[in-house]
Amino acid sequence: MKEKETILTSDGLKKLEEELENLKTVKRREVAQRIKQAIEFGDISENSEYEDAKNEQAFIEGRIITLEKMLRNAKVIENEDVGKDTVTLGSTVVLKDLEFGDEFKYTIVGSVEADPDANKISNESPVGKAIIGHKKGEVVEVEVPAGKLEYKIVDIL
Repeated sequence: MKEKETILTSDGLKKLEEELENLKTVKRREVAQRIKQAIEFGDISENSEYEDAKNEQAFIEGRIITLEKMLRNAKVIENEDVGKDTVTLGSTVVLKDLEFGDEFKYTIVGSVEADPDANKISNESPVGKAIIGHKKGEVVEVEVPAGKLEYKIVDIL
């Protein structure tokens, strides 16, 4: 089975590489030290420090495997790949809610980088899916659990 492609901006790629490096160099060492200290306390069968450290170690190793797989299958969207005519991955768009008149500014990113609090929405989200491929001035309909929303693409930055 083919592994899923991970779509990233260059910033997203850098963040994942930094996280992986931190897990491999700093976190692995810290958890190994915690396990060593817990073993020094004696009987590990009823040692919660040891159990916690082993669980954290398993989490770290799992995350390292996940990050390595994501980076191996990364497709980086470069700034020069992002046009100003049509909404694509990497585009920053200004949308106007036609019902309430509110304007929102979003950057369309791959699902790995999605962070609604930072106005980064996934290309797989309802809004992201709806606006990709559309041009400035177009009105798009977005199916959401609450019903249908209409947005006008005010600008592509």
